[in-house]
Amino acid sequence: MNIKWYGQSCFLLTDENGVRILTDPCGPGTGYSLQNIECDGLTVSHGHFDHNYIEAACGSPLIMTEPGSYCVNGVKITGFAAFHDNEGGAKRGANTMFLYEMDGMRILHAGDIGHQLSKEQLAEIGVVDVLLVPIGGTYTLNYLEAREFANSLRPSVVIPMHFRTPVCALSELDDCQNFVSTVQDCRIHKLNDCEASIYRNTLGEDRVLVLDPCIEKDGAEQVSFDI
Repeated sequence: MNIKWYGQSCFLLTDENGVRILTDPCGPGTGYSLQNIECDGLTVSHGHFDHNYIEAACGSPLIMTEPGSYCVNGVKITGFAAFHDNEGGAKRGANTMFLYEMDGMRILHAGDIGHQLSKEQLAEIGVVDVLLVPIGGTYTLNYLEAREFANSLRPSVVIPMHFRTPVCALSELDDCQNFVSTVQDCRIHKLNDCEASIYRNTLGEDRVLVLDPCIEKDGAEQVSFDI
């Protein structure tokens, strides 16, 4: 599976058959510029501007915004109900986490999760191989809460998202440094790139993969690292 980070909570997941799933495309107000991204499916965790810019996608993708079971060209996707805060949604509303089954792996995108998961939720989700989790705080889990969240799911690979970068317009978010400092007991990969390829047989354990957001530049060559 190839994973490409466009910034905030937006990733493009591509399986070995070329099926492309776009997650939580972020609008221009975030500082990121997304446009003309080809995809077969598009998931939106909630209706805020930094997660629901579906205009970034081109083609005719299946758009998924609610909990439930879906299938996109053989890729099974399950949405799980959660909340954007730790007050049962009273402060910021609902949040849908999406689980993608691609290339023999289970990838969970936590959206703008704002709380820890119950035992019932953990059982419903089941095994997670790769976790995409927000770490920036203010609107989501902060870096310490994100570590606790990851520990409860015990994925092989954790990829932080929804944090401040040099191009992010949301200055109230934390950057990734505090989170990285809390996971020093893990294998940390800072790739200085926006793409990586992840394979079932080389997942390993307790790995943290830090990506840079994709900044499209004319003539720039994109490199994908194998993980």
